[in-house]
Order: sequence, then structure tokens, then C-alpha cells
Amino acid sequence: MASQMSDDLRTGALVYHRGSTATGARPGKIEIQATKPLGNQRDLALAYSPGVAAACDAIAENPEQAAELTVRQNLVAVLSNGTAVLGLGNIGPLASKPVMEGKAVLFKKFAGIDVFDIEVAENDAARLIEVVCALEPTFGGINLEDIKAPECFEVEEACRARMGIPVFHDDQHGTAIIVAAAITNGLELAGKHLSSVKIVTSGAGAAALACLNLLVTLGAKRENIWVTDIEGVVYEGREALMDRWKSIYAQPTDKRTLGEVIDGADVFLGLSAGGVLKVDMVKRMAPKPMIMALANPSPEIMPDEARTASPGAMICTGRSDFPNQVNNVLCFPYIFRGALDVAATTINEAMKAAAVRAIAALAREPSSDVVSQAYGGVTRLFGPDSLIPSPFDPRLILRIAPAVARAAMETGVAKRPIADFAAYEEQLNRFVFRSGFVMKPVFAAARAAPKRVIFADGEDERALRAAQVAIEEGIATPILIGRPHVMDVRARRFGLTFKPGVDVETINPEDDRRYRDYVSLYVELAGRRGVTPDRARTVVRTDATVIAALAVHRGEADAMICGLEGRFRDHLQAIDEVIGRAPDAPDYSTLSLLISGRGAYFLADTYVTPDPDARSVAECAILCARTVSRFGLTPKIALLSHSNFGSEDTPSAIKMRDALAIIRATAPELEVDGEMMGDVALQPALRERVMPNSALSGEANLLIFPNLDSANIASQLIKSLADALPVGPILIGAARPAHVLTPTVTARGVVNMTALAVVEAQVAVPPLSADDAA
Repeated sequence: MASQMSDDLRTGALVYHRGSTATGARPGKIEIQATKPLGNQRDLALAYSPGVAAACDAIAENPEQAAELTVRQNLVAVLSNGTAVLGLGNIGPLASKPVMEGKAVLFKKFAGIDVFDIEVAENDAARLIEVVCALEPTFGGINLEDIKAPECFEVEEACRARMGIPVFHDDQHGTAIIVAAAITNGLELAGKHLSSVKIVTSGAGAAALACLNLLVTLGAKRENIWVTDIEGVVYEGREALMDRWKSIYAQPTDKRTLGEVIDGADVFLGLSAGGVLKVDMVKRMAPKPMIMALANPSPEIMPDEARTASPGAMICTGRSDFPNQVNNVLCFPYIFRGALDVAATTINEAMKAAAVRAIAALAREPSSDVVSQAYGGVTRLFGPDSLIPSPFDPRLILRIAPAVARAAMETGVAKRPIADFAAYEEQLNRFVFRSGFVMKPVFAAARAAPKRVIFADGEDERALRAAQVAIEEGIATPILIGRPHVMDVRARRFGLTFKPGVDVETINPEDDRRYRDYVSLYVELAGRRGVTPDRARTVVRTDATVIAALAVHRGEADAMICGLEGRFRDHLQAIDEVIGRAPDAPDYSTLSLLISGRGAYFLADTYVTPDPDARSVAECAILCARTVSRFGLTPKIALLSHSNFGSEDTPSAIKMRDALAIIRATAPELEVDGEMMGDVALQPALRERVMPNSALSGEANLLIFPNLDSANIASQLIKSLADALPVGPILIGAARPAHVLTPTVTARGVVNMTALAVVEAQVAVPPLSADDAA
């Protein structure tokens, strides 16, 4: 796995994980934060001695109080001994720590669950069991990770029997749940029943056996299951590489190879090695077979080969570049979320089956408006290429966690049953839109239909690195403006794998065959704005932003990124001269997205208009709301001021009040209110006291400021104080997708804007062809 990593990805990953004295970033990916104030002596007395003794006494009297008085009920251990880490093998507990931290991040980001990662230097199963069981007072659940078979079976089995909290080996059960959901839907499309299908596996490790066990729970028959591994068919009497978990599936047969048992198989389950399922084997399977080729990075058979052999085949892999990716992140955060929320003592078969049904049902649901918008307006339809939901479907937590919680309650393992499921589901819904994963659907949409994005600052390290990521992620086809020899030297210096001018198209300002055409077009477009032919010849040799804009205008690129160097207004002027404004945009404005641990917030106008009038404020808000919708979010607009709903009559307060009237008259469908202070916009309870009948519900996510000073200052302060990830500025109002970034943007910021520019280009008016433009 590590050997197949590009040098750039390897370097970037090390930089990502490493700390920095310059920025204050700490090594690793997680930290612990206080959740209660510690600002004075009384706070200290409550948090520690002597006040903490009251909480200790309460728990000593009633252990159930730990769920109310400590973090335990939202705390999970991700625990490994490092004996089977990803595709790296037995690398030991210390080297496994980055993976465990990564799992911790997924728990937190996808489901709001806190995690301690625990790496244990113990390979003896009996002693490892003792270590895990001794941790029960600390945690609400244990996620066992990357422990090799068969020890993983022993450890989980013993710990589940002894502990009163969920113990879940995700390598087994997470994979099994996603596989079972995919097979459920695939068999429905094929008109087959699980109880009668023939299942053949390649691989008999922890994940494969867990898949089979769950399928049996759901109705598959053991006599219809044929297991093969590196020693061949698992048959009665075999002694090599056998254990009691594998022996359950031993068949009375004289067949010894995968090729001998594949005939008539309805389901192939591969968790082994690339290329083991041959084309001729697929031809001998039953009609409309399910092929789960889950070896990574090379599946047991490539999807195109399988479809050639059996056109009706339905195929799942473990890879993100093919449909139907089996990815554990589809389920494990949400299964734990549901289990923790009812204080389940275990994760039993009924809870796993409930997760299977919830995932399978979600794949069959029509896309909601929010989900459709999040995926670039594309409606995901249930079918052979959509058997399981996307890992970034925001509805996953809303379907899986309640289903798991209900199953725990129904089977009697929930110590704190949920009384009001409507309130619980609303709580989960609020979390979805505060999780900070707002960019994920944008990347998914970009990947679905990549476009050509031209980088004006092609010689800049950030643009070069962004181009590498765009290629690897499949989100865009980059075009770089710059001197090829300079870009080539820098790409090699940074360890990038592409070669400018060979793997990536370039435009050389010093020598490009289109130079005369660009000059002629620039004079035509900007000649009446002071651009003479002589000036045009100079600019087209020296101004990369103008070159990028001309390429977009001519249809040679679909979107442009500029602004890594120079003044914002100079770049905007070049865009205005060449690309111009959209027909429905009376002026330009900018929208800055800030993603913090609290959620995602859009601020406008942060860069363009110094002191807009009421109509400009209203028009900006309406156009910005359209952009917010592209992220799959419902815009909730707050018109900000120092005044609350008429409490002051200063010019800026009156301006925002008038803007509200204009918005309500021209776009009555928008959820908007104002004028209001910033805290009132973000705190619904406070707004209820100030204005009980406000038209704005919940927390505002689109904040419209009265002038450039307030918007820009607020965005910079939030970015610094809240350690928020900035995306943008997003230029609003251009006739084609064009964005002016700032000199402080990072390579990651360039990548984010590249993905957004692609999504905009997917719905943009088609540009002129190069011939028409010329």
C-alpha cells in the first residue's frame, strides 16, 4: 500500500501530520479540549477539588450517574496492537498510531463521538483480553481495530462476554454490514432470495467470516456457502490453516479450488488478493451475479472485465473510483452513535441487522432536494451502479443511528432508552449541518463530472500542488499558465509526479501559438476600456490573469483560479474586462466560507464593495443564497447590524432594514430576517427573546454585512480566533466560473476552490468554442 503512494502524497501526508512551530500546529490529528469554563477560582473549585468530590460521590452511589456527570457515554476507545494495519501488515502498535488517530477523527467528524486512541504492545490474545476488559470504567464503547485473525475473534468474543459496554471489531462487522446491505439490494434487483443463493468467497479472514456470519443471520443457508482461502476450498477434514470459526463453513466435497466451486454462484465475495477471479469463472456464474471484489487497491477482478464476461453483473469494490464503494465509514460512526445514545451494553446481531436494513433502504430512497443539490444537481437513482449510499450522504446518521438505537431497545440491551425519537432525530439533524463536512459533497460532485480549470499562477508551488491533487482525486483537468521549464523544475523539487506540458496542458506566456488570437480578442473585448493594441500585446505576454480569462472566454477552459499573487482588485478588473458579469448580476461580490468545529458559515461581501446601498445588499444576498444551496444547505440569511429589529435608526441599520424589504419583495421564498446583531443571528434562544416572531428559524448560516470593513474584519477574526478553515473568497457575479483567491491561501485552499469551480462549471452556460471566439 505504501509503495503505491506518490511522492507528493507521501510528502503531503507527512507535512499534514507533522507539527509546526511557525503556525503553532501540534503533531498528529487530535487534541483534548475543555468543555466547561475554567476562568476563575470558583470554576476551578467546581471542576476539581473540592467540588469534583460531589460528582465522585454520586457515581459511587449510582454508577449510572457516570453517563450524566462525565464524558464516558460519548467516549470510545479505538484500540489496536498493530498486528494487521491496513495493507501494511504487522507494523506494531506505535506505527499504527496514525491510523488510530485517523479513526478517531472519523468518529468525531461523522458522528460527534470523542475517542481515545489506545495502542497496546501485546500480541498474546489472553493478555490483550485482560487489557481491554480493564478499560471498561473509562469508556462507553470499544472499537477494536487492525488486530490479526484469529486473535481478533478470540479477543472480541471474550471481551463481549465479560464487558457491559459495546465491543465492536470494525474490520469484521463494519465491512460485513456494508456488504450485506449491497447484497440485499443486488439480490432484489436480480429477483433472487438470500435463502436460496449460492455464495462463494475468496478469503477467509476476519472480514470475510464476519460477512458470512451476518448473511447467515439475515437468511443465507450454510449449505449454500463455499469458502476458499490461500489453501483452497475449506472442506470437511482439512487441517491446514483451519480454526473453529472457519470450520463452521467446511463443506463435504472433493473440490479443492475456487475455479471448481464457482459454477452457478450467485454471489462472489472477495476479500483476498487482486486478480484471483478470472473472466472464465465469471462466465460460469449464475445470471445477474453479485461480485464483491473488495481487495484493495487491486480488486479480485476489474469491473470492466467482469461486465464483459457477464453484462448483467452487479459489482462492488473497495475503491472510490468505481461505483458501489464498500467503505466502513458508511456505518461504524453511526452504529456507535445509536448504541451510545441508549447506553447499550453490546452491539448485537439485531442492531447490526437494523444497520443493514437502514443502509439498504437509504440507497433505494430518491434523493432529497438537499442531497441532489449537494451532488451537483444529479439525482442518484437506485440501480446496479447505486446499490449502497455514498459515504458522504448526510442522511446516513439520520437513518442508521435511530435504527440501531431502536433495535437495542427492542432487544433489551439499552440501559437508557430514548423516550422521544422525534426530538432525538432533530438533534441528529442539527449535528449533520454542524459537522464541518460541507465540502465533501462538493468534491463528490466535482469527481462525477470533472472540468478544465486553468491556474493563472501556474509556477506557484500552491498551484502545482493543487494540480497534483486535482489529478489524483479526479476532480478537475488542470491547465497551468507559466514557463514550462520553471514549472518542471519546481514540480520535481516538490516531488510531484506529473510533468508540465506532457501530463498537464500548459500555456507559456513567452511562446504560445495562440498569442495573436489572444491579443486580437483582448483588444476586441477591452479596446473601449483603454486597452490599445500595443498595450494588449504587452499584457498578453505578462498578465497571467488576463490569459486565463481569455482561455475561459474562448472555451479552452471551463473555469479559472487566480490571485495567488497581486492585488484582488487588479485581478477582478481583468476578469471584468474579458469575462464580464452574468446577465442576472448587477455587480460583483464575494462570499467567504469559514468552516469551524461549530459549523459552516458564509460571510458576504468580504472583498468587493466598500459601502453598498440597500439594493446592492439585497442583490448580493440573493446571489449568495444560490451559492450556499450548491453546498446542499438551505440558506438561512441574517442581515447584520449593530441594531436589532429597529432598535437604532442609524444609516447602516436603515440600509439593512430596507434591504430586507427588497429581498422579501423579489425573493419571497428565501428564509431571511434583519436587521440584527451577530449574536442574535447565531443564538436562536436569544433571538426568540428579542423578536419572538422572527422569520428566521434556527442558526443563521449566511451572514450579510452592511459594508466591506465589517465583513472583511469579521472573516479574518473568525478565521484566526476559531481556527476556522477558510474557503474562498468565492466570486459572485461573473459570467463564467472565475475566482480571485488571496496571497495567504494555502494549497489546500486552492484545491477546495478548484472543486467548487468545477461544480459551478457543471451548471454554467456553455462558453463559446475556440473557433467562434476567434
